[in-house]
Amino acid sequence: MKKLAFIITHPIQYYAPLFQHINERQRIAIKVFYTKGKFEQYFDEGFAKTIAWDIPLLEGYEYTFLKNSGGKLPGQFFSIVNSDLIPAIEAWQPDAICVFGWNYYSHLKVMRYFKGKLPVLFRGDSTLLDSLPGYKKLLRRFFLRWVYHHVDIALAAGKNSAAYFKWCGLNDAQIIVAPHAVDNERFANSVNDDEVRALRISLQIPSDAMLVLFAGKFEPKKNPALLISAFLEAALKNAHLLMVGNGVLETSLKQLAGNASNIHFLPFQNQSKLPLFYHASDVFVLPSDGPGETWGLAVNEAMACGKPIIVSDKVGCAIDLVEPGKNGWIFPHGNQPALVEVLRKLNNRELAKNMGHSSQQKIAHFSFTNIASSIEGCITKN
Repeated sequence: MKKLAFIITHPIQYYAPLFQHINERQRIAIKVFYTKGKFEQYFDEGFAKTIAWDIPLLEGYEYTFLKNSGGKLPGQFFSIVNSDLIPAIEAWQPDAICVFGWNYYSHLKVMRYFKGKLPVLFRGDSTLLDSLPGYKKLLRRFFLRWVYHHVDIALAAGKNSAAYFKWCGLNDAQIIVAPHAVDNERFANSVNDDEVRALRISLQIPSDAMLVLFAGKFEPKKNPALLISAFLEAALKNAHLLMVGNGVLETSLKQLAGNASNIHFLPFQNQSKLPLFYHASDVFVLPSDGPGETWGLAVNEAMACGKPIIVSDKVGCAIDLVEPGKNGWIFPHGNQPALVEVLRKLNNRELAKNMGHSSQQKIAHFSFTNIASSIEGCITKN
């Protein structure tokens, strides 16, 4: 059986289930090398709070934590430095490696070291959606072409990601589209009607009311203020807005909502609780401005729960997941009148239900199984 080494910073709620799934399939053997060092919880800057995920992230696959001697500033290039990473990978003797993100010292070092020795796969979801001034764009492209010269196969998260890899110098044969996925079955089937009813009662939302949902970080990138402003302007009949999350904008968002009795706030909800909020809602909105909304996995989650989607054109997954008029709408980022118009179009629970059914059908094709098949195909054909 061919062996694949994954190099990734830390256990992530969206990737651990993929590792578990690949291991269960037994087409290839895998081992995950976590480079940030061992920890059970961490401070998430976006949510502005300490997070400890409540689903199993370290079960069902082989892994190891590497000692990290890097700095403490999150996201900085030298914040991940592992002197024993390359020896640990070589000791396991993989047939290929797959690196998640190049922008850490150890990750880029691994890519450069193994290029030409083993097939180097790369997983990333960067896009070209965020514009840069001409000279910065030119310099960025020049540098990124050097970075991706060390990659044999790029696993693109979607169409925008594939376009980015091509811009960075990779050819079509080097780009495999393996779109982002979540545990569709868990999100679709882990909630019952009684739980939905109880949540609505607790928030004093009538059973026949339209419920618009935002779930995520209250941060500028996601522009949740636009949704609150648009919802207030739309003045929808018998409709409520639920904002689930925390972050630096929390106080200002609550001030913007004022005393509106049909706008509700709830704090960050862990993975096992999230499906309930999607199921209790009628439509999910992600109004991001960017920069850096490279995909938007909350959209996958909402679609798995059978909900229509409203997203801005800065959301990376929009082109892959949203079919305007069929399972949702895409509006120009920052355009409040356009968002108001779409909210008014969807203020119909029967229409929302039908569009949500289309969402659930579409998202079934964005699965861990399809990602696993793409990765396995890269390894077994070599």
